[in-house]
Amino acid sequence: MVWLYIALIAIILLFLLIIFSKLTILLNYFHHNDNDELKIEFRIWFGLIKYKMNIPLIKIDDDSPSIVVKGNSQMGDSHDNDSSMNVEQITKETIMTKLTNAKEILDHVLSMNVIVSKFLKRIVIKTFEWHSLVGAGDAAHTGLITGALWMIKGNVVGMLSNFFRLKEMPVLSVTPHFQLAVIQTRITCIFQFRIGHAILAGLKLIKFWKGGRPNFKVNTAYSKEKTKTV
Repeated sequence: MVWLYIALIAIILLFLLIIFSKLTILLNYFHHNDNDELKIEFRIWFGLIKYKMNIPLIKIDDDSPSIVVKGNSQMGDSHDNDSSMNVEQITKETIMTKLTNAKEILDHVLSMNVIVSKFLKRIVIKTFEWHSLVGAGDAAHTGLITGALWMIKGNVVGMLSNFFRLKEMPVLSVTPHFQLAVIQTRITCIFQFRIGHAILAGLKLIKFWKGGRPNFKVNTAYSKEKTKTV
């Protein structure tokens, strides 16, 4: 009987530890002309447990109007040969199906906007950097693009400060290149929130769920065949 109490206390302490633990998400996106790379890393307990996702290839398929996404994921600090690799082809039908399913979820949740807004306000953005190098091969066009990019970045920062809690001022830069046509940008973001806040938001969404089980669409146009190697 004593061991049962000890086990129960241990489970309660572990549950409380998880609730008050902070989840840190590191996002790193790099774009250079036609090349894209996205890295996402999840950490809890000061990096004791981590999960990494790497999407080194995002390109337009030459044979169809779709996007080919190639990526891998790994748990902890395992080697690359231990990580799982997958290739996915994203078509117009896939995007429309996901949008329809997202609308179905929105229709089933009451007061979702308030719940999500309160949760987003609990997310702390510790670091946000956005550096860009642009050039159109012409000084006048490059100047116009540079000004438009500064405006876009200002609007994005305004949205971030409105929905999230910024711990530090974002670091932004736009470097014009007047001789060459080039587009290069890097976004680095680190944000953090308590797992308990995410669980609480999820429970509230379940509470305000209405209309029974949602009717999700299945992408019938999606081929089960393996996407060609890219």
